[in-house]
Amino acid sequence: MGRDDTEEFEAIPGSGPRSGQRFIHSKPKEGGAERLAQGTLGSFDVASSTMANMAPAMSFYFSFAVIAGTSGLASPLVIILAAVAIAILGNTLAEFSRSTPSAGSFVTFVGMSFGPVAAVTTALTVSAGYVIAIAAVVVISGEWFDAIVLRYLHLSAPWEVYSTVFVLGAAYMMFRGVRVSTKVAASLFATQLAILLIVSVAVLVDHHRALTLQPFNPAKLSGGFSGLSLGFPLAMFMFIGWENSASLAEETVEPRRNVPRAIFASVAIMALTYVFLSYATVVGFGNNFRAVASSSVPFLDAAHGVNGLLLFLAYLAGMASIVGSLVAASNSQSRIIFSSGREGILPSFTARLSATRRTPWASIALFLGIAMAISFAFGGRTDPVVFFGEIATLGTILVALVYLVSNLALPFYYRRHHPEDFNLVRHLVLPALGVLCIGFPLFELVKPGQSAPFSFFPYVALAIVVVSVAYAFYLNRKDLELAERIGSFVADSE
Repeated sequence: MGRDDTEEFEAIPGSGPRSGQRFIHSKPKEGGAERLAQGTLGSFDVASSTMANMAPAMSFYFSFAVIAGTSGLASPLVIILAAVAIAILGNTLAEFSRSTPSAGSFVTFVGMSFGPVAAVTTALTVSAGYVIAIAAVVVISGEWFDAIVLRYLHLSAPWEVYSTVFVLGAAYMMFRGVRVSTKVAASLFATQLAILLIVSVAVLVDHHRALTLQPFNPAKLSGGFSGLSLGFPLAMFMFIGWENSASLAEETVEPRRNVPRAIFASVAIMALTYVFLSYATVVGFGNNFRAVASSSVPFLDAAHGVNGLLLFLAYLAGMASIVGSLVAASNSQSRIIFSSGREGILPSFTARLSATRRTPWASIALFLGIAMAISFAFGGRTDPVVFFGEIATLGTILVALVYLVSNLALPFYYRRHHPEDFNLVRHLVLPALGVLCIGFPLFELVKPGQSAPFSFFPYVALAIVVVSVAYAFYLNRKDLELAERIGSFVADSE
């Protein structure tokens, strides 16, 4: 993408190759690099979308048995510590967004800190991670719906049929505009949250004799620190999606204020939700964490232990969670691809917008199309639930790598672009803690000695990163203006 048309600059000393200027934006040759629908979303919309992306029902259903098995009765305590770690990571994204809110999110922030090679590498790595992770959601959407239909209507169909319907429905909502799709995601989130709370309260009432504070007693951690260290990474990964709001910045009212608010509010609300769900589940099993660990989906079993209606509601909460995550995650993560295409980091066709709704239809279609291809190519080779856990792990490795690099980038960004605003705690101490917070769970995902296919995933992730770096060097040599365009579309600039 060259700059043959109208260009705009702002005076920011020392921020780029042009002394005293930083490139803001240019009208592209092919007319693809345009603005999203600025000022469309409020802080509530963005926070709701972020929590829908985290998908509390789906995340909790498929994670808590393993957390209970590794951490023991004090599993809720582990979730509290994981929430603190996520809040520390949230500080990094909030500080970047206060300074340069951008639909490019991690790509923009890492690129402005470390340069164009890092930006391109980040764009390819995080896009691959998100696409792979959403493939897991595509598969489980069809499988979960099939389980509901089979259980209550005694009918069945291949999960691929149902998944295709859900993906097309999600795409349709997103093509209608960010406000429509965000409202849909928020409604699905509210539905699942209401059901989860109703079921949890009913379980607690039914098992009131088992109420105790022992799940919050550190002495009840299995193996002490060992139990904490094993359960902590799994608890952190239940919060994946906390970063959703950053890439919605361009469509958010007052993004420098509302994006950080959405980050911290969503993490706090999800922390309280997960702690309450975990406590209710443990109580529902009579505080027998071994029984919790032996259940495939403990929350469903706890609900079923009270009555069949609660079980049905819990199934519906899972469905709302999965579809809400599909919409919210695709909405947010496709915008990173759009922004990268707009700045010339990815091919320009990914930056195409609909003329009326300002929707990045090309990046949405590409994002969901690749996810469906992965799902259909590999999802049928094993049990869909097993595939869900496996492919989500691979995607998480790539995304966690970007989390880590973004924390390394924050102090460099503020020293380079805003030295007058540099704060020792917010811009150095907390990011350093963030590196530790994500470094340990990341190591648990890539450490040697795991069973297949998890033992192969570190090599797959490494291959993706290596290819990304090679392409980044190639593009940087080919496009001499790339460095100037990174971060050129600030969310709240005209």
